[in-house]
Amino acid sequence: MTILEFKRHFKAELSEVYTESESAFLCSVFVQKIVGFDSFHQRRFSDQELLIQDEQSLLRVISELKTGKPYQHIVGETEFYGMQFFVNEHVLIPRPETEELLEFAIQKIQEINVMLNATERNEKSGDSSFLGMTKRTLKILDIGTGTGIIPLVLKRYFPEADVTSIDFSEKALETAKKNADFHQLEINFIHGDYLNFDLEQEFDVIISNPPYIGIEEESEIADSVKEFEPKMALFSPTSDALIFYRKIAEDAEKHLNNNGLLFLEINQKLGPETLELYSNGFSEALLIKDLSENDRFIFGKK
Repeated sequence: MTILEFKRHFKAELSEVYTESESAFLCSVFVQKIVGFDSFHQRRFSDQELLIQDEQSLLRVISELKTGKPYQHIVGETEFYGMQFFVNEHVLIPRPETEELLEFAIQKIQEINVMLNATERNEKSGDSSFLGMTKRTLKILDIGTGTGIIPLVLKRYFPEADVTSIDFSEKALETAKKNADFHQLEINFIHGDYLNFDLEQEFDVIISNPPYIGIEEESEIADSVKEFEPKMALFSPTSDALIFYRKIAEDAEKHLNNNGLLFLEINQKLGPETLELYSNGFSEALLIKDLSENDRFIFGKK
């Protein structure tokens, strides 16, 4: 079978699963992964016969895709915010909405970072305009780290920051540590059940994309998500879909520094209810829509 023949076979076999453009994209991804040819060389050598082992591997890919398995799990990696991350069945596949959360967070955190740097400069010069602010390293807490995408992107943008991440899943933490090692970024990973975890320090930033889907919503979730991604990262562990947000609100009151920032990805159906949890203790609390005009994020400033 040539590369061109495989591409035609791929399209025909998966026509009921993917659109023509999706099929073309995925076929190119897997040919590059297994054969080693990028899209240019796939076109240039389209009449080249596939090695037997490569052909068998590519045919297995079709079989796996037919089951609904996400292509990122088959490839074993995905791109997010311009970085490559390892993914598997133990972690959620990063979504575009989380990129939106990070883009907004980076912008706001830069403002705090400028303030902290200004504090250091003014302390050295004797300027008292920032009196009351203590000189410190920017401290960031990520709750429910999964693949580690949130802390690693933030560490990349704020390399001097002290970044801590907590997750209940040991397997997820293994993946997050693998991603940290790959990018040579240092994160303080903690294995723990956040809902029963006592924080022992203060932070300038708390950020989280916790499990927020209510148990009653399970029937609305696509099988390709429910069957292949970890349910503990998707669904609230109790009938209270806001249980994580209640705990985060309590911790933010006690452990978020003055002028500290809070960033949360939320259930679009529970926007006002989630925002209400942060109506006290914050000088500013906003419900923000995503690019699809759904209530998706909470931003808070202490």
